[in-house]
Amino acid sequence: MAKYIFVTGGVTSSLGKGIISASLAKLLQSRGYRVTIQKFDPYINIDPGTLNPYEHGECYVTEDGAETDLDLGHYERFLNTPTSQANNVTTGRIYQHVINKERAGDYLGKTVQVVPHITDEIKRRMQLLGQTGNYDIVITELGGTVGDIESTPFIEAVRQLRWELGNSDSLVIHLTLVPYLAAAGELKTKPTQHSVKMLLEYGIQPDILVCRTEHRLNQDIRKKLALFCNVKINAVIESADATSIYDVPLLMLKEQLDKTVLAKLKLPTKNEPDLEKWKAFLGKVKNPTSEIKIGLVGKYVELPDAYKSINEAFIHAGAEHECKVRVKSIAAESINEENVAEKLQGLHGVLVAPGFGERGLNGKLAAIKYVRENQIPFMGICLGMQCAVIEFGRNVLQLEDANSYEMDKNSKNPVINLMEDQKNITNMGGTMRLGAYPCEIKKGTKAAAIYSKTRISERHRHRYEFNNAYLEQYEKAGMIASGINPDNQLVEIIELKNHPFFVAGQFHPELKSTVANPHPLFVNFVAASMARATKKQ
Repeated sequence: MAKYIFVTGGVTSSLGKGIISASLAKLLQSRGYRVTIQKFDPYINIDPGTLNPYEHGECYVTEDGAETDLDLGHYERFLNTPTSQANNVTTGRIYQHVINKERAGDYLGKTVQVVPHITDEIKRRMQLLGQTGNYDIVITELGGTVGDIESTPFIEAVRQLRWELGNSDSLVIHLTLVPYLAAAGELKTKPTQHSVKMLLEYGIQPDILVCRTEHRLNQDIRKKLALFCNVKINAVIESADATSIYDVPLLMLKEQLDKTVLAKLKLPTKNEPDLEKWKAFLGKVKNPTSEIKIGLVGKYVELPDAYKSINEAFIHAGAEHECKVRVKSIAAESINEENVAEKLQGLHGVLVAPGFGERGLNGKLAAIKYVRENQIPFMGICLGMQCAVIEFGRNVLQLEDANSYEMDKNSKNPVINLMEDQKNITNMGGTMRLGAYPCEIKKGTKAAAIYSKTRISERHRHRYEFNNAYLEQYEKAGMIASGINPDNQLVEIIELKNHPFFVAGQFHPELKSTVANPHPLFVNFVAASMARATKKQ
């Protein structure tokens, strides 16, 4: 029977529940336990797929095509195991399910209420993964902050579930903030005390406090927190600010968070944590032997979380080469034909990011034209690939109005077209081409050298595709379709023949990059950029 850990947050949002959950899971996994993590989000959207990236950061896509919270990216990057639809649940999904059951008459005419109907559905979802028999421990991160109105049903469901499971089969970790007041020159415990008091009002006593802090917690502070929050002193865990999120598992190991958790769940501390590969990765991240600068051209660069997986993939790939990858974010709207050389000056490679809509399109096209003509390593993802196709069509094939059907429905040369199975879709949510699809790679191409295999699987999130009516024309001019979906002949990868590195994919390679397995496209892109940096010296 699986054991359950619930992670709640207090005082303020953005304290890093996802990183703490992923770090604890990594420690437990390194001791030989089978662990998974799930995220329960309190917003009413069915999923984050329709949310603007400025609202919620990137939308992370799983192998089975679920559009999920970006924290699932952390879970996969830390644990190196895929998540699924079951790992992310929103209030909207819960209510939709309950309302559908009510409409079908499943409640036999009873009044449908938050308690018990909504909370029962939450509890059912919380236990789904644990009932598969695949996991020893299930960690559930609750989005939001204790005291938020929208989080209340989730907190109540945890209270009920803890009562049903018993103390040795479940525990609650409360992540909180211990702020430092510079004027007083001291750390303050009162916000944490109030946060725990609020949790107690909901009927939940936290078992462990993880305290985010800019300064070290001395023994007196720990005793005070333990006394007034009614936890053991060894259950007051310091979570100091770290230079990298990948430091956090080792910091939690030092604080013995995993041992405390296992003791409270009455599980043996079997095996010492095997973190040698993790430490080796961190060593490479912190002690690079070289450095490059990559330009990230996108629409949402003001919010780093909008391209979270891309930034993390560069860290993984950089570590593989013991190279520091400095990512310079460049707003696509700020680039034009006149200033493109200045904007991209000093860069060793350029990545054009995914996105939707026309805003920033011309800037992306200008950047791609510049790197193509100046032999600068280029990588395109999703819309980035489509922009590469449009730019090549306009400037090499002389198709002046080459465009995407998404941007111009009246274009005479829609080199990027709406996918056939998308033409009759009216609802926007969860209807794109989502999840993992196969791709066959042509022998003798750069893509074949990058992947070292001829059949791969990558994750998708798009509605538009390369228009195969133009394929022969493109290939004759030197843009090769080096990756093709075997089922529908969809062009998955394009590359240029006479260029040091010009490769773009219709899929999202960043979603499959982990600490243990950096994605080969990023690894090779970084290598090409390093070669350019060396050449320029």
